[in-house]
Amino acid sequence: MEIRILEKAKDKLYLSFMIRGTTPAYANALRRLMISEVPTMAIEDVEFAKNTSAMYDETIAHRLGLIPLATDLKSYRMKKGPEDDGSAACETMLTLKAKGPCTVYASSLKPKDPKIIPVYPEMPICILLKGQELELQATAILGKGKEHAKWSPGLVWYSYEPIITINQKSDQLEKNKHLYPQQIFDKSGKIDKASILDNALVDAVDGICDDVIKVEYNDKNIIFHIESWGQLDAKVIVQKAIELFDEHLDAFDACLKELNK
Repeated sequence: MEIRILEKAKDKLYLSFMIRGTTPAYANALRRLMISEVPTMAIEDVEFAKNTSAMYDETIAHRLGLIPLATDLKSYRMKKGPEDDGSAACETMLTLKAKGPCTVYASSLKPKDPKIIPVYPEMPICILLKGQELELQATAILGKGKEHAKWSPGLVWYSYEPIITINQKSDQLEKNKHLYPQQIFDKSGKIDKASILDNALVDAVDGICDDVIKVEYNDKNIIFHIESWGQLDAKVIVQKAIELFDEHLDAFDACLKELNK
């Protein structure tokens, strides 16, 4: 198995890489681990001291839960049970106090831990009119996307490596040229394979005319795309998912050994 980085964003929130010599089953297992098992921090409980806004407590609490929070996996761990309630190793507090007239943004949340902050400070929470107030204390904990979408670290998908065959001399080229995206043609009017790949136009050219451009797929070489919501870097999401994969395999192996005793 070989891994090759194809593209990564400067803000570290997007990553694309290819795994060579793998299987769709492995790829899908890795994808599911990334979106549902990699833990992130999110607000779980909210205690309201004041809320005279036009929005119900439950609505504001729901909005708070969906605010992505920067996550520090080294300093926090998942709760194992009720005995971990209040543990500094499992949860942290954020407070909010605002008085109208104003728009309350995510930046109004004041974290106890300066590392656990809203990723997007300009996300609106609610609008307070003159005389209206909002005061609350929120508890953020680590959780997994399989429990609630607010803990999912990002969007992950994969595709098979496209194998593109181009016939520049086909007598069908001129007849079908108007059906293809103009971005794939160079200045001389020839089809440029690199432009198809660089502009993500594989699906756009597939199936129009196989005699001109034929697209096949290699399901042994799989291209992953990871778009983080911001709680974790895309690279960290991949690394943590692989770590969890190893743990699951070790647990499965241990169960098999128990059965064979």
